[in-house]
Amino acid sequence: MELYPAIDIRGGGAVRLAQGDFDRQTEYGDPVGLARSFAAAGAPWLHVVDLDAARSGRPVNRPVVLAVAAAVDVPVETGGGVRTEADVDELLDGGLARVVLGTALLDDPDLARRCVRRHPGRIAVGLDYRVDGGGRAEVAVRGWEQGSGRTVGELLAELSDLDLAAVIVTSIERDGMLTGPDVDGLAAVLRSTSVPVIASGGVSSVADVEALAALEVGVGTVTRRLEGAITGRALVEGRLTVEEGVAACAR
Repeated sequence: MELYPAIDIRGGGAVRLAQGDFDRQTEYGDPVGLARSFAAAGAPWLHVVDLDAARSGRPVNRPVVLAVAAAVDVPVETGGGVRTEADVDELLDGGLARVVLGTALLDDPDLARRCVRRHPGRIAVGLDYRVDGGGRAEVAVRGWEQGSGRTVGELLAELSDLDLAAVIVTSIERDGMLTGPDVDGLAAVLRSTSVPVIASGGVSSVADVEALAALEVGVGTVTRRLEGAITGRALVEGRLTVEEGVAACAR
């Protein structure tokens, strides 16, 4: 498993939202400087999200995203507001290693298929979910402000024939809350797909990273583990260092 330090961008700056709520924001300064510090500390990847674009579909922070990719020597994946093949081309041509599709999967179901064919190994999907009163893990879209009416399981089944680089699964209730990851939900995802799974939401400590690294499920004769773990607030608030997180992943 690999550590993916997260940088969320809103209004050109690095921020964290609590549970995806745009009214509960904490600011953390310059995204490029933050990216350089994470890379210098040994981060193997960076995970960058354009929050404004995720909400509106307008890539207002794209120059900042491209500047982050140009500033570091580690691979960077990005999502938020990626709605068209032209968006994907601009980001990959601009130095991003991987592009994450989210809302576009619901708006244009064939987009992922077209992009995977054109850019094998460089397209991931992001499934961000809230658990409703009936226990359904419903995927949210447009900056987490709207429910899609679709569950994580349903969308995983529809995407099963795609050669995706990864599926990034985010527990919205836990995101930015430092309450620990949804280990049970992640185990269910590992059982549901053969695509590499990256966990997001709730990581608060070295112990949380170790719990994710230790997670494994048996699927027939195969043992499935997480591909990566995304963490943001725990790093910028000093609850976890990149060095500690990378070491925990290795253990």
